Amino acid sequence: MKKKIIVILAIMISILIFGAIAYKAPYMLPHEVLEPIRFLRDFQQEFTRTAERNVGIPLKAQTVDSTFMIEEFVTGLSQPTTMTFMGNDILILEKNKGTIRLIKNGQLQTEPVLDLSVSNTNEQGLLGILGIDSTVYLYFTEAKNDGDIALGNHIYKYKWDGSKLFDPKLVTELPSKSLWHNGGILVADSDKNVYAVIGDQTSTNSPLEKYRILQNYQSGELDDTGVIIKVGLDESITKPRDTSNPMDHYYAMGIRNSFGLAIDPITGHMWDTENGPELYDEVNLVLPNSNSGWVKILGPSQGKSTDLTLTDHFEYSDPEFTWELTVVPTALIFPVSPQFEKYNNSLFVANCLGDIYNFKLNQERTAFVFNDEHLSDLVSNKIIDNEDKTILEPMTEIIFGSNFGCITDLKFGPDGALYIVSLSDNIIYKMYKK
Repeated sequence: MKKKIIVILAIMISILIFGAIAYKAPYMLPHEVLEPIRFLRDFQQEFTRTAERNVGIPLKAQTVDSTFMIEEFVTGLSQPTTMTFMGNDILILEKNKGTIRLIKNGQLQTEPVLDLSVSNTNEQGLLGILGIDSTVYLYFTEAKNDGDIALGNHIYKYKWDGSKLFDPKLVTELPSKSLWHNGGILVADSDKNVYAVIGDQTSTNSPLEKYRILQNYQSGELDDTGVIIKVGLDESITKPRDTSNPMDHYYAMGIRNSFGLAIDPITGHMWDTENGPELYDEVNLVLPNSNSGWVKILGPSQGKSTDLTLTDHFEYSDPEFTWELTVVPTALIFPVSPQFEKYNNSLFVANCLGDIYNFKLNQERTAFVFNDEHLSDLVSNKIIDNEDKTILEPMTEIIFGSNFGCITDLKFGPDGALYIVSLSDNIIYKMYKK
C-alpha cells in the first residue's frame, strides 16, 4: 500500500513539475513535446470560441468609442505574429509553424502559401512580414528543421504573384544567439527603404555573457544587436557587421527589445516601442542615428550622466512616453483611414495585455499632449493602491481598446478598417465604423 501511495505521489509531483516547466520555461522542453501541447491549447481555444459564438456570447474585445464595431475577422490561426496587405488579400505569419497563410475574400485558405523551417522557442520563429508592390520581405529565425537550433535571424526578399511566394533572396543576416529579444518587425518609409529591429540578444539562456558596445558598454564588437537595421543596404554583404563600416547600416542603437516600428505618413519620422526588463517600457520618436540608451538609461534620463558610447555618431533623447511598470508594448500605427478621421492626430499603441492606447500628438507630431495631470509628466508612474499593491496610475485618458489578448500587429486595410492580430487568441480582429 505504501509503495502505491509513493508511486501515485511521484506521478502527481512529476505532472506538477512538467506543468510548471511547460508554463514557466517551455524552452526546457523538447520540440516534440511542445508541439502537441500547443496543438491541444489552440484546439481547446478555438472550440471554446466557436461554442461561445454559437450561443451568442458577446466578444470580450471592446473599444471606448461606441461608433465602432469589432468582429472576429479570421479565427483558427496558430500563434499569428504580423500581417501585410497585398492588394485586398492578406498574408499572415504563424510564428511556431513557420507557415505563411493567405486570407482571400475574407477567408483563410486551407493550405499555406509557404512553409519555412524555423527555430521557434520563446521569441524565435516566423516574426516579420512586409509587402511592397509585388515584393514581400520575411524576417524569421531560420533553422534546418522546425524546432532545431537557430542558424540566425534572416531577412529574405520574395516575389508574390497573387497565389505564391517564390524566388527567395537573402538580403540581411542577423544573429540569433538567444531565445529572447529577436525583434523581427519590418517597416518601410515613403521611398520604400526597409528597416528591421532586433533586440540585444542578451537574456535567459544566451551565450552572451555581457553587454557590448551597441548596448552602450565601452567594449565589445559591433555585432548587429540592439539596433534598427537598414535592410539590404549593401547587396554584396548580407551581414552588416562584416562591412567596412557597420554603423552606416544602423539607423538606431541601444535598443533592448522591440515589437513595434511605424513611420508617420505625415512627417516621415520613425517611432518604436521598447520593452524594459520589469520596468520602464517606452514609446520613442526614433530620428536617424538615435541612441535609445540601453543598458545605461531606462526611461527618462532625469538629467543623469549618460556615459553612452558612440556619441559621435548616435544621439540620445528621452522617450516620448514611459510606463514605470511593464505593460509589454508591441505594435503601433498612425490612424490615417477616413473611418478613423477623428484620430488622424493620434498614434495608436498596442500591448501584449490586450490594450490599445490612443496617444494624441502635438502640432509638430513629435511628442504627446495630455489633459490628465498624472500623464503630463510623460510617465505612467507606479503608485500604491488601497490594498498595498504596486500599480500604475490611471490611464483612462489614453485607453482606446481592451481585451484583445496579446496584440502583435495593427494594420489598416484598403477598406479603412483596423485589423488587430492577437497572438494569444489566434485571431485577427476587425474594427470598423458602424
